[in-house]
Amino acid sequence: MKKLFALLLTCAAISSASAQDFKPFKWNLSVGYARPTGAGAGGGLLVSTEPKYGLNDQIDIGLRAEIALMAKAVMVNGDVTSGQIKAAGSYVLTGTYLLTTTNFRPYVGIGAGLYAVGGTSFEYKDNMATTPTDYTVEGARKLGLMGRAGFKAGHFNMGVEYNYVPSTKISLTTGQTAKSSNGYVGVKLGFDIGGGRY
Repeated sequence: MKKLFALLLTCAAISSASAQDFKPFKWNLSVGYARPTGAGAGGGLLVSTEPKYGLNDQIDIGLRAEIALMAKAVMVNGDVTSGQIKAAGSYVLTGTYLLTTTNFRPYVGIGAGLYAVGGTSFEYKDNMATTPTDYTVEGARKLGLMGRAGFKAGHFNMGVEYNYVPSTKISLTTGQTAKSSNGYVGVKLGFDIGGGRY
């Protein structure tokens, strides 16, 4: 996180003397599809909002707030069980580099922030048991990273984001460890309010 802040401050210092053709402030609203990482997981709807400020015509900093509905999978000893659909939220500081200054603008970006991952419940039966046992993976707050790529065409925006969030692990009564992946990929369509040419 400190390295990201240092990078953004360096970019701001370099770009401070540059004239801008685009209005610096814009607000992105997007909807899309969230797909958790890991076998057996189920995807769902995501909604995000992100105010951004242009340090120059090609570098934006922003704060992304996002909610994603997903059914995470739980893995025990190579066996995969699917969990319940739960919401995951995040607040991520973002930096985005726009590759051109034309109306069609491919971009790449990075981010870091706080993720509130949803819990889930699952059943597991080992070979020695006659009936399955119910377990719960509690929700948690974790620091995570984000990488993005996409393009803008005018005010229209389409992108793909990978959210890396450390997995959650719990110990079972059998002595085994269950692992629930918290990372996910988001495919998003949206538009920017503001940010056009002067």
